[in-house]
Amino acid sequence: MNVDQEKVIKKYDLICVGGGIMSATLAVIAKTLKPDLKILILERLENVAKESSAAWNNAGTGHSALCELNYTPENEDGSIDISKALKICSQFEISKQFWAYLVENGLIEDPQSFITAVPHHSWVTGKENVNFLRKRFESLKDHFMFDSISFTEDFNKMKEWFPLIMSNRNGDELLAATRIERGTEMNYGALTESLFKVLESKYDTKVKCNKEVLDIDPNPDVDWSVEVKDLQTKERSYFDAEHIFIGAGGGSLLLLQKVEIEEKNGYGGFPVSGEWLVCNNPDIIKQHDAKVYSKAGIGDPPMSTPHLDTRYINGKRELLFGPFAGFNTKFLKEGSYTDLFSSIQYDNLPSMFGAFWHNLPLTKYLIEQVTMTFDDRMESLRKFVKNARNEDWEILVAGQRVQTIKKDEFEGGKLEFGTQLVHGDNGNITCLLGASPGASTSVSIMLEVLETAFPELVNSKEGKSLLNDIVPSYKKEIDADHFKAELARTKSILNV
Repeated sequence: MNVDQEKVIKKYDLICVGGGIMSATLAVIAKTLKPDLKILILERLENVAKESSAAWNNAGTGHSALCELNYTPENEDGSIDISKALKICSQFEISKQFWAYLVENGLIEDPQSFITAVPHHSWVTGKENVNFLRKRFESLKDHFMFDSISFTEDFNKMKEWFPLIMSNRNGDELLAATRIERGTEMNYGALTESLFKVLESKYDTKVKCNKEVLDIDPNPDVDWSVEVKDLQTKERSYFDAEHIFIGAGGGSLLLLQKVEIEEKNGYGGFPVSGEWLVCNNPDIIKQHDAKVYSKAGIGDPPMSTPHLDTRYINGKRELLFGPFAGFNTKFLKEGSYTDLFSSIQYDNLPSMFGAFWHNLPLTKYLIEQVTMTFDDRMESLRKFVKNARNEDWEILVAGQRVQTIKKDEFEGGKLEFGTQLVHGDNGNITCLLGASPGASTSVSIMLEVLETAFPELVNSKEGKSLLNDIVPSYKKEIDADHFKAELARTKSILNV
C-alpha cells in the first residue's frame, strides 16, 4: 500500500479496529492511564456493539466458572482440574473491579443497565454425571473463590432453586445440582455502549462508524498505515498509527492475514453460528430466575453445553435455552459467505486440514445440529423443561463465532476453544482471535494488550498506582482476605 502522505488524515497513538467490548475496554483503560493519548476507533457497521457484543448474540453469562462444567475437566485419574476455573473466576472479578471503578467515579450512572444478580447453577442427570458433579463440588468448596458453593441431590432443594426445571418430575430420577448465589447476568451490548459514552463524554473520543478497514501495512515513519473505506460515500482514507489493536470479532482473522508479521502464520478459523430457543410466554418466564448449565454430550465440543438462562435485555426479563450450533461460511453475522474460503491460505492449509482431521466428531456434531428441526430443538429443551409447549418458544439467531485454528507440531492444526492474542515481536500490533469467555474476561485481556503495547504506561510509578485504584487485584497474589474484601466492595458498588 503506497500512500501519498498528503492523503493521510491524522496520526494516532492507537487505532482500534472494531466497535465491540474489547476495543471499548482497551480505549477506556488506556485513556484513564494517559488522557492525552490519540485514539481512533473504527467500526464497519452503523453503530457499536452490533456483532458479538450485542445482547442477543451471546450467552450473557458473567463467565466466572461458577457453573460452566467444561472449565473443570476430569483428569484420567478421576481427579478434577480446577485451575482453569480459578483463572477465569479471578479474571471476571478483575472485570467487575474495573466496572465498579467507573460507577464509583460517576462515569457510568446505572450498573443495573448491564449487570444483574442471577444465581448460577450446574445441574446433571444420571449416576456418572452426579458422581462427577459431587467430585467437582468437593474439589472447589475448600478454595476461597468457591467456598460459597452448595451441592444437593435433594429433590425439594432443587425445586426451590429452579422450580421450572423440577416441575412434572418424580423422585425416581438421579439428579444433582450446585448453586452459587453471587452469579451475574450480563448485557455486554449495554456495557459496550456505556464504555463508548465514557470515551465520548470524558475524553472526546468518538467512534467512526460505517468505516471498513481494508488493509494495514507497515509504515517506516509511524509503524502502521491503515486504509479505510467509508461504506456510505465509498471514499478511501488513510490513517497512521504507532499501535494497532484488531478486535473485530470473527472479522479479525481476515484482517490479521493482511498484516506483515510472521506471528500470523498458520492461524485459521472455523465459523460456527448459533441459535436460541426464546420463551414468549411471560407466565413461564416468571417461573425461572436462574442460570442453569448442564454437561455437553459425549464427544460434543464445549460450546455445545446446554443451559437455561434468565436474561435481562433492555430492561426486560427474558428466558433463553441453547445454544444450538449452525454452520455457514460467514465470519461475522453481517459478513460474507466467502469469508471462510478467503481465509484459507498456503501457510494455514496444514493447520486447517489437521484441525479438521482431528476434530471429526465436531463435524458430525455440526451436521446433526444443522439438520435439527424446531421439534428436535424442543425435545432438547424438554430435557430441562418437561412440559415445554411449542407455542411458548421461538427460534432466535444468535451471533457468529470463529473458533481459532492454530498450527500444532503433532497434529498439523489444533482447534482452540477460548481467546488468543497474536502480536508482533515489538508489541505495536495485536489481534484478538477466538470466543468465550472473551467478554467476561475483557479487562484482563486488554490489560495484557497494554502490557505488550504500552509497557511504559502500566509499569511507570504513576501507572501502577492508578491501576491499583482501577483494578486492585491486578498483578497481585490473591489471598482469601483480599478476594472477599473486593467481592464485597464490588457487590455494593454494582448493586449485585
